[in-house]
Amino acid sequence: MKTAVILFAAGLLWFSTSSKASGSEAIPGQFVVKLKDSSAASSKSDLEKILGSPVRSIFGDGRLVLVERPLLEVENTSIKILSENQNVQFAEPNFIYHVEKTPHEAQFGKQWGLLNLGQDDSKNIGTAGMDIGAEKAWDLTTGSEDVVIAIIDTGVDQTHPDLATNVWTNQIEAHGLPGVDDDHNGYVDDINGFNFSDPAKPNGNSKDDHGHGSHCAGVIGAKSNDGKGIVGVNWKVKLMAVKFLNADGGGSLDAAVQAIDYAIKMKAQIMSNSWGGGGESLALKEAIERAEKAGILFVAAAGNNAISNDSSPHYPSSYDLPNILSVAAIDNSGQLAAFSNFGKKSVHVAAPGVNIFSSVLNNSYELMSGTSMATPFVSGIAGLLAAQFPEMTYQDLKKRIVSTARPLTSLRGKVFSGGLARADAALTNHIFPADPNDPAIWKSQDIKFSTAHPYGKKQSLGFEISVPGARELALYFDKFDTEKGYDKLSVFNRNGVLITELSGNWDESFSPSIPGDYARLIFTSDDTVEKYGFDLSKVSFR
Repeated sequence: MKTAVILFAAGLLWFSTSSKASGSEAIPGQFVVKLKDSSAASSKSDLEKILGSPVRSIFGDGRLVLVERPLLEVENTSIKILSENQNVQFAEPNFIYHVEKTPHEAQFGKQWGLLNLGQDDSKNIGTAGMDIGAEKAWDLTTGSEDVVIAIIDTGVDQTHPDLATNVWTNQIEAHGLPGVDDDHNGYVDDINGFNFSDPAKPNGNSKDDHGHGSHCAGVIGAKSNDGKGIVGVNWKVKLMAVKFLNADGGGSLDAAVQAIDYAIKMKAQIMSNSWGGGGESLALKEAIERAEKAGILFVAAAGNNAISNDSSPHYPSSYDLPNILSVAAIDNSGQLAAFSNFGKKSVHVAAPGVNIFSSVLNNSYELMSGTSMATPFVSGIAGLLAAQFPEMTYQDLKKRIVSTARPLTSLRGKVFSGGLARADAALTNHIFPADPNDPAIWKSQDIKFSTAHPYGKKQSLGFEISVPGARELALYFDKFDTEKGYDKLSVFNRNGVLITELSGNWDESFSPSIPGDYARLIFTSDDTVEKYGFDLSKVSFR
């Protein structure tokens, strides 16, 4: 079933508008235009005559322009009209991006993502060792004040007791005159960062008014050794607050581009980006390319739609750019989070992202979940690497984090590395052996069982598998694509006990482990969406 979505942002109400990326959202009537030549016009009024549209702002290198078209004009028509202008290189919707989190109730919880001893995360018992190996990493380094990580988000609460010490400060502006661009960088009073959440009125107040950015900041760099609160992956670091998401957690394309350009100008080494949802944008891609040319690693949330980014790209994490490091989320037992996007080609590593305890507004702490929470863990690991090895390039940082990820069976075929990012391994360049629980290294035999392609409505198909003498089985699917949550493959043991249910996308993946030497499979579908179904090609066993 498809439903309309109503969005609230910046005090306005609008219906979400479809763009060239299915399901993406954009501000109606607003378009980002790139000029072929920045000298095409000498003034805003000249530009309006050339483009035949009102101009809201000029940004980037002077070639990016935010224009308005009539609200009743069809989006594709507006883009066509603007693109056909001889002075325009491209035109695209002013996409809307959102924080990538799943909210949870505020409650106390231990930081299992840093050190997992099998503790309860407030809901589920964890598996010891399913963490980023922070404790061992801290024996080597706890970070450096020379490392600057830009948190491109909802801002940072610079007064939070766990964040204040590590907040980045522009010393020239901090000791300058209010209302004056003391360092002549084009931004007035950018003391701890800058605020682009209202692109028409950017200002130096980068303080968080939502909580999401502060939560991410705490994961990266909450201070330590004060006997209270939490500790970040980095005990010492500089957190640059680059705000483009507003108090409701939403932000526009033009704001995102300006935020990235600011972080480039102010020489951040790492950008942490726990947001996404807009369509594919050339303007945003080119901004990230400018970051790449400046030598900056762009760590990005893979998204919370429980889909494959290989087949349904998520932006900005899915741009094919060398400086992007895309992050999925796992829970405290090492399983891919139910909400997390994945992709063995386009998502690089996973990190803790379920029930993560960190700093929020009003000197408080909350549990949050999402690839938003996984992303700052990886940004923090990059920060530790940059502190220990200042000569490392963004290519070095990305390669080291990906190559030293700890292989997990649950992530095989789900992320490029097949594993969980580890700070200790990254710092020592330790390559983990294969996960002994990975069915890919077990014995196997070919079997064939498939649905029709596509399967029909109200289907019920059964199949039995037996491997005499086996202690454990796992099923391998060449392709598995069903309507998530509705059409499912249920797996039972010999006693009729339900072992697991598979639904959604499991292409080129093994099922969870099935104890014993027997499995009974039952596939059922409802009477709505009919998708591909599945092709089961082998069973692994030990």
